[in-house]
Amino acid sequence: MSRTIEAAGGIVYRIRPYANTPQTPILDSVTLPESNPRIQQHNANASIDGYANATNDNAATSASNTADSDNADDINMLTTHDTDVIDRESAASTGDSSQIADISPTPNTATGLDSEEEHDSNSSETTHPQYSSQYSAQMPTPILRHHNWYQPSDSVEQSLADRIELCVVHRPKYDDWSWPKGKLEPNETHRHAAVREMGEETGVPVVLGPILGAIEYPMDSEGRHVRRSGGKTGKTKHVVYWMARPIDEASNSRRFAALGPVLPADISEIDEVAWVSIRQARKLLSHPLDRDILDLFVDRIEEGAVESECVLMVRHGKAESRKQWAGTDADRPITPKGAAAAYALNRELACFNPTRLVTSPWVRCAQTLQVLSWQTGIPMQFAEALTEDAFDEQPEESWDCFLKEVESALASSETTAICMHRPVIGGMVNHLRDMCVSKAVARQLVPSSPYMPTGTAIALFIVQTPQGPSVVDIQKVTPLVY
Repeated sequence: MSRTIEAAGGIVYRIRPYANTPQTPILDSVTLPESNPRIQQHNANASIDGYANATNDNAATSASNTADSDNADDINMLTTHDTDVIDRESAASTGDSSQIADISPTPNTATGLDSEEEHDSNSSETTHPQYSSQYSAQMPTPILRHHNWYQPSDSVEQSLADRIELCVVHRPKYDDWSWPKGKLEPNETHRHAAVREMGEETGVPVVLGPILGAIEYPMDSEGRHVRRSGGKTGKTKHVVYWMARPIDEASNSRRFAALGPVLPADISEIDEVAWVSIRQARKLLSHPLDRDILDLFVDRIEEGAVESECVLMVRHGKAESRKQWAGTDADRPITPKGAAAAYALNRELACFNPTRLVTSPWVRCAQTLQVLSWQTGIPMQFAEALTEDAFDEQPEESWDCFLKEVESALASSETTAICMHRPVIGGMVNHLRDMCVSKAVARQLVPSSPYMPTGTAIALFIVQTPQGPSVVDIQKVTPLVY
């Protein structure tokens, strides 16, 4: 009898500054170049097995064969075996704060924040006041010391692909290099598992981006350098992959109550982490299926998805029936079932790290985002143009309001969640379908009522083009209510 094990993960990436741009370290670090014995052994094995020479016949080839300099060929390693690793448990037990690494926020090239805007991870400003005393001690501390960007190439013209670094992890059990991933926990979505697993295995808090795709393989091929195996055990693993970007510790702390804890992976599970170029990743990855996911990532680069911003379109939780409600329609609240869905939805929305909450001022919409606002300390912004009455009278003004939020998200690199009513969502969908980069993407927006179920969301990943905003990826976000 066959059995499928569900898992999720992704490609964590960051964009290096242009050549000759002053760089700010993320954390104190060590560098292990390709002279590292583990890298030498991997390269030797790769030559024997022949899988290091795998290339893509499509546009991925030109994007991955970047003109990095010799310095850029050095693989920057992060290892928990190095002498610079901090034993945080012993440091905490002895109270020796000098042993705790300085966990400065991610630099502005990855987060979009100026240094003046970033907060110290231990500041009370980074945690919602209702959670500061209860949860601050539970916040995970990275066990890996992160290395700064390695030296960019000296070429005059650098493509975006040249400046992208990808995070790969080493699994000592299989002695392989792969993308961070892991199995779903009980009552967990693929989306949440991806954020949790990438955070656990890389030591870097992440926010989800566009989806890449999924692979499936027999469990008896786990850790083997082959594309397929016989599947004698009858068990298969299905893994869904996302793109993901690092976020700073202030943002991670703010979303903690909504997302939940992300604890570092055990040393027996992940013992090394490396930030490498696209070309280096193709050589270093041990498995053909992982290189297939890399090809999908390169395709996303060509769409501009690595620089996309997220707008979350939320439909309010299930509301009391109009027939049974004696008050005004604007005051009609969500039901207990709707409240449960709204609460569960917060956990999913936190995977995208919304930093701006916009809602129709009517009660059922405000109540849907109210708990997320309380958990994160982010105030709700009320938009009168997004009420049902306003849309019925001036639908174009409602669209203008929505479009301004989209443009603001693109300009500020700020993920925005917008809660609306079913008729308003229908009007937005009609416009959004024309903004999609392809018909395949547009088909993910249902053109007829009810457009999306109550208590759910749609994640829109949008890029700015000369013709205006363009939607490159759409994800349906459905919570698990249990």
